[in-house]
Amino acid sequence: MSTDAGSVAPQGSPPAPSGRRRTVAPLIIAAVTVLACAGLLIPRSSTSQETGPGPTHTITRGDLIVTITEQGTLESADNTEIKCRVRGQNTIIRVVESGSIVKPGDVLMLLDTLAIEDAIAERTKYAHLTRSGAERAKADLARAQLAISEYLEGRYRIELMTLQKDLTIAKSNRLTAQNMLAHEETMAERGYVSALDIQEKRFAVTRAELNVGVMRTQIHVLQEFTKAMELETLQGDFNAARARYAAEAERAQMDAARRDLALEELAHCVVKAERGGLVIYPAAEAWKRAPKIEEGATVHQDQTLLLMPDLSKMQVKVGVHESVVERIHPGLAARITLPGRTLDGEVASVASVTRPAGWWTGNVVKYDTLITLPSIPGLKPGMTAEVEIIVDRHENVLTIPVTAVVETAEGAFCWIVSTDGAKRRALTLGDADDNFAVVTTGLEEGDEVVLDALASIEEAQTLALQPIEEVTPPASAGQESHHVD
Repeated sequence: MSTDAGSVAPQGSPPAPSGRRRTVAPLIIAAVTVLACAGLLIPRSSTSQETGPGPTHTITRGDLIVTITEQGTLESADNTEIKCRVRGQNTIIRVVESGSIVKPGDVLMLLDTLAIEDAIAERTKYAHLTRSGAERAKADLARAQLAISEYLEGRYRIELMTLQKDLTIAKSNRLTAQNMLAHEETMAERGYVSALDIQEKRFAVTRAELNVGVMRTQIHVLQEFTKAMELETLQGDFNAARARYAAEAERAQMDAARRDLALEELAHCVVKAERGGLVIYPAAEAWKRAPKIEEGATVHQDQTLLLMPDLSKMQVKVGVHESVVERIHPGLAARITLPGRTLDGEVASVASVTRPAGWWTGNVVKYDTLITLPSIPGLKPGMTAEVEIIVDRHENVLTIPVTAVVETAEGAFCWIVSTDGAKRRALTLGDADDNFAVVTTGLEEGDEVVLDALASIEEAQTLALQPIEEVTPPASAGQESHHVD
């Protein structure tokens, strides 16, 4: 496509003398220039045919590449995030400069440790106290468990054996009393013993039988009731000791865990590089309200402190306006212009949800779009990039500069140069970019159209200012309409 943007220059001016010029010549030229400009600015009452057209362009066939241009920032597609692992809030004491190249094990950031050191001292004290209580409860539990065995294997058996011994003695005493009674009864039959002696021996037998009964009852009570009651008491003491030990052990474990966590957080206050490479600060978006990474700043748990980008996997993130986002899809080719170089890339993804809009974006709704780049050296995060996404290609089509098109209430028009002056043409336009539009109907190859008709053609000005209510079907005698196959 070619554009003839030049206008006809005045002819017939004599060449300037080669010798010394007169001083009035520059003044005359300036005066002529001022008058010519004034003549263009003063409104004329003549028709568009009487006014000479401005710069023109010849309609030709060619290829039109439709692109969408957006500004973006270079970033890594694979960032190693270094996050704050200390609970609550903490203060940055020292931090490495953004853009530094580090080696594995290098110290990247130091966080304040005063509060954590106080917590370690306090939790260590409680950990020792609760461990002591847990050990005492453990000893009580062991004693309670031994008490059950001590009763079953010791005291119970001794009590039972003692009662059984007393029962045997009582039976022996009863037998002796019975024998004595039988002897006394024999002697009484012979007249040697009185009735009172017989009565005494019978009382001794009764007493011996009662003693045997008492011993048997005591043995029964020991075996059936006393044993069970004692075991329940000892088992209850054991269960209580076990519960106390579990509680003390849990408390000691929790205090020790708090102490160990504080020790671990103390270690996390020294942030070291796990691998070598470039270190940069994360850029906090306006709506995130994330604290800035700098010495003295307050950071919180899980906040991203630093980024270590993979420079072999770079991409550009741009925001595509909602009016054209439907035309963007993964796989489209893109041209990325960086300082000093131009690269070819490809659309990797388009966000399905718009980024937050607010005063910081001018209330403009845009969708994040990622453009992948080839792996080449020298690319660094934060570089400014201009991205042209190629959304369509039109081959061998008629195109017209958008500056030659006048959008009116009646439709799109242009003015062509003819022997009778500038003539209006109704247009049907197709796809377009920032500079050219595809002509579907209205023009033919070789037509010469006027650029910026609003500046030189009164009819164009009138149509552009015509309200929609006054629009009538176009039927003017001077209008021409052509169809482009």
